[in-house]
Amino acid sequence: MENQRLRFSKKDSKRFFITLNKRVNDHFKNLNIAKTGNWKLYIKTLIMFSLFISPYFLILFTDFDSWIKIGLCVIMGIGMAGVGMNVMHDGNHGSFSKKNWINKLMGSSIYILAGNVHNWKVQHNMLHHTYTNIHGHDEDLEAGRIIRFSKHSKWSPLHRFQHIYSVFLYGLLTINWSITTDIKQTRKYLKRKITYRKKLQPLRQWLILILTKLLYFGIWIIIPIIFLDLEWWKILLGFFVMHYTAGLILSLVFQLAHIIEDTQMPLPDKDTGTMKNTWAIHQLFTTVNFATNNNFINWFTGGLNHQIEHHIFPHISHIHYTGIAKIVKKTAKEFNLPYIEYKNTRRALLSHFKYLKEMGLQPN
Repeated sequence: MENQRLRFSKKDSKRFFITLNKRVNDHFKNLNIAKTGNWKLYIKTLIMFSLFISPYFLILFTDFDSWIKIGLCVIMGIGMAGVGMNVMHDGNHGSFSKKNWINKLMGSSIYILAGNVHNWKVQHNMLHHTYTNIHGHDEDLEAGRIIRFSKHSKWSPLHRFQHIYSVFLYGLLTINWSITTDIKQTRKYLKRKITYRKKLQPLRQWLILILTKLLYFGIWIIIPIIFLDLEWWKILLGFFVMHYTAGLILSLVFQLAHIIEDTQMPLPDKDTGTMKNTWAIHQLFTTVNFATNNNFINWFTGGLNHQIEHHIFPHISHIHYTGIAKIVKKTAKEFNLPYIEYKNTRRALLSHFKYLKEMGLQPN
């Protein structure tokens, strides 16, 4: 990946983003509200952390049956996904609060979710949000050799069945974070000298990674081994169940936003390295909304079902996406640009797996 060679077109004769940005700014100005989180987000944060942490202490300090404890691990996984989508995500985009230290604190919750702030900001904020659905630049399109997300990726006979086996692999997302992904990303980003900080700090990054991983496994594995009168394999099973639940939820929500039938996977011009569209217009061709009229989906996914609004305005808290969605949709239609949305989650899921089946066919 050589992202510095890729450029987005600067020609927007219709002035789409200028118009849209003004309208969204006027929306907040007229309502006299901040673009960051408010009391609704703070209450949600308490709920999500309660779902995530409370079962942990119930497992440690109660004599529940083993099956009940497995159920509590499932609840922890749901809470883990909820914290990731609602708290950590807004924090690391700088949209949780007006105060930077609160954003850093909320963003740092990724350390108890198995991840790493630096790697997340590089992979998600910098690469994915900038180069959305561009093969060789957006790491969200990379799934090793197991799943083929793009027609530009190499095909293998195994991919014929990816629409069947992929859902079973999706649950491994966060456990891969905790064990291998962060190490690989740290090594890769340092080698390529990519950082969101003002300067590269390799020693600091490795020290933070090692110390937070030790803390992480201490909390979720070592402490339960000390406090619980259980065989070690049962503790590892509970750890796996928690991660698999969270990983499955997060993976499906992420995939429905971009890896779906109606989105595009454009490539830059071979000679100039320039994309056909401006960055904002590019987001409309590569991003999808789903189930935006479903209050629970809006609430639980942290507005990630409003992915169009999130990608164009990542520094606006997700609690405002429903309010600005009408503005974005109306403006896109005025400028004869796409605004792709699925009415419900079921239709989006069907589209995703139909797309995987299509990508699994051997190219002509």
